[in-house]
Formats: sequence, structure tokens, C-alpha cells
Amino acid sequence: MHDDTSLEPTNAPLEGASSTSGLAEILAPRLSVIFCGLNPALTAQRDGHNFSNRSNRFWQVLYLAGFTPRLLRAEEELEMLQYSLGLTSAIARPTKSASELKRSDYIAAAPVLEEKIRKLAPGNLAFLGKAAYAAISLRADIEWGKQPEGFAGTSIWVLPNPSGLNRAFDLAKLTECYRELKLAIDRQR
Repeated sequence: MHDDTSLEPTNAPLEGASSTSGLAEILAPRLSVIFCGLNPALTAQRDGHNFSNRSNRFWQVLYLAGFTPRLLRAEEELEMLQYSLGLTSAIARPTKSASELKRSDYIAAAPVLEEKIRKLAPGNLAFLGKAAYAAISLRADIEWGKQPEGFAGTSIWVLPNPSGLNRAFDLAKLTECYRELKLAIDRQR
């Protein structure tokens, strides 16, 4: 169980880490889960808030899956900490589309992510999409959900990317995948 009373946000990058191009990483020690996006979108960088594009379903899915008691807006991203949730990116460099990233980008960014996760010791790390974890783990056979191995001393989940560009998952299917993680966290408490 994680003690929410000791959560203090760390918006400054950890030693040796690069900033998320002006976007705050929503991080604190011992969170229940840190969600790890592929990288920031250019719209998020422009707006100064994570998942700010109206077509992105991240905030809606968090609410529908039971992670938050109400629907948060991107501008309220720091409230995630109240619910023992965090947010980071595998790669700090913003792009218009994640398709601009290469496998080598994820591999090069992995040591910084690993150090960050080891220091913060969350209960779970949830990659949003398969690309980052597939590259980091050197596996091509990634399934959705809980992974058999850990990363940086924590349990790993791979969840569908909530981007509006991800047409393979409608809102109901996204919510179902995220709810599986939420139920696992509830059982851990």
C-alpha cells in the first residue's frame, strides 16, 4: 500500500534526466502507478499540459476505469498525485506523431527511464502503447496487460495508447484494459 500523505510532486527532472520539453512530469515516490506515454505531443508542448489534445482519451479513460473520482482536465494534471498516479514519457522529445520515433530512440532513452523508476519505486509502471516497452525489453511478442517480467524493480503493464489516432481501440475497449490495471492495484492494497 502506498501512503498518499507523503506524496510530493517532483516536477524537476531527476539527476541525469532530461526535461519533458517544458511539460511537467507528474511524479512522486511510491505511487500506485506511473503511466508512461511514448513521448509528448506537439499540442501538449504548445498547451503546457500532458494529453491536452481534445481527441486524446487519457483523462476520460482514467475516470471511466475508476482511477479518478471525476473527469480531470489536462490543466488539472497535478491532481493525479492525490490518487497515487503519476505520469512520464519514455522519450522527452515532442513530435507530431509517435510514428516519428525509432526503436533506437526508445533504447537510448531507456537508462534515464530506468533510473527514474528505480528512484521513485512505484507499484506499477504502465506503458501506453507497445512500442516503447517492445524496444526496451527487446521483445516483439508483447501482449496487452501485465507483463511476465519487471522493469527497474517494478511490475510492468502495457496498455493501449489513448490517442485519438489509435482507432484499434474504442473508448469501451480502452476502459476495459485500464480497468484491469485498476482492479489489480485495488487487490494489492
